[in-house]
Amino acid sequence: MTTPAPPPLRGPAFGSYGPDEVTWLLKDLSHVALEGELAERERRIQSGAAHYAESLPIEYQPGAQYQELFHTALRDSAARLAHATAVVSELVVAERDRQPTLVSLARAGTPVGILMRRWIRFAHGVDAPHYTMSIVRDRGIDTVALDHITARHRPESVVFVDGWTGKGAIQRELTDALNAYARAGGARLADELAVLADPGSCTRTYGTRDDFLIASACLNSTVSGLVSRTVLNADHIGPGEFHGAKFYEHLREFDVSNLFLDTVSERFAEVQPDVRRSIERILDSDREPRWSGWASMERLRDEYGVSSVNFVKPGVGETTRVLLRRVPWMVLVREPDLPEHHHIRMLAAERGVPVEVRSDLAYSCVGLVKEDA
Repeated sequence: MTTPAPPPLRGPAFGSYGPDEVTWLLKDLSHVALEGELAERERRIQSGAAHYAESLPIEYQPGAQYQELFHTALRDSAARLAHATAVVSELVVAERDRQPTLVSLARAGTPVGILMRRWIRFAHGVDAPHYTMSIVRDRGIDTVALDHITARHRPESVVFVDGWTGKGAIQRELTDALNAYARAGGARLADELAVLADPGSCTRTYGTRDDFLIASACLNSTVSGLVSRTVLNADHIGPGEFHGAKFYEHLREFDVSNLFLDTVSERFAEVQPDVRRSIERILDSDREPRWSGWASMERLRDEYGVSSVNFVKPGVGETTRVLLRRVPWMVLVREPDLPEHHHIRMLAAERGVPVEVRSDLAYSCVGLVKEDA
């Protein structure tokens, strides 16, 4: 007997985004207690007793001063974010598909996918379908979600979206997972990520290769539709079901998800005149991935005696994530007082994490995860 396909989720029943902005290919686990105390969760993950995707960290909610810093960072970076959104979207339309099916990788990719959908509608009058789905490092992609998408859309139209590249681990995971999906009889899907920022040089489809602050990295669910990280746990996810996630409706009073989207998309008309020139420069440049970020992180791993490159988190976005939801050991910064690092320094001070200046970094900053002794 064939297992019936699970229904997708949409706001406002799940998440705080509008129902036309994104379709969540996730199972609602809001009723399940999945959060664990941060240090104990980290210990279990590092010991091999549990995989990071089997549970959720208790979401750290920064104080009022940090929240204000987020609003300042958003105002200051909105035009740059709008420009990067426009550039990556135009590359997708020009090189991938004029009517793309956007598939963002939950959860950092979700607000970026919505921004790209808004730009494509603004600039081309096309309402691109937008889904968000789960991919898990070392466990692969949600094939139930892939089946759902490919049954409804041309496989060649599918474009996978994420916020940024760090070392490139998710790009590698995506390539391996899509190859396995095709070998198993699924559709052949293009594996190249479309991202706002590609400081790791892992993809040809990007808005910029600068390592700059993407304001949605500053917070957790409260800037990502009030949705948790994705969960892949056999106790709660059965055969034929999507990977899971939780809707943190109790955090609604702190939600800035739609404020982030509106603040950036309001700058589209302002940046539009410069987008064509930027596209021409990118098309004339050498965009082949060099994977320079991965090589850089392997050098830092050796220098600082870190057992795995998985504990070295490069870039503004990944460093912020370490401070928000892992147990950090140290933060490395390339410059002593970069304005884009104000929130990182504030979080580091709150959590008692030392900050070391390293002028030779390939990224503007790097977070090192504390290893269990």
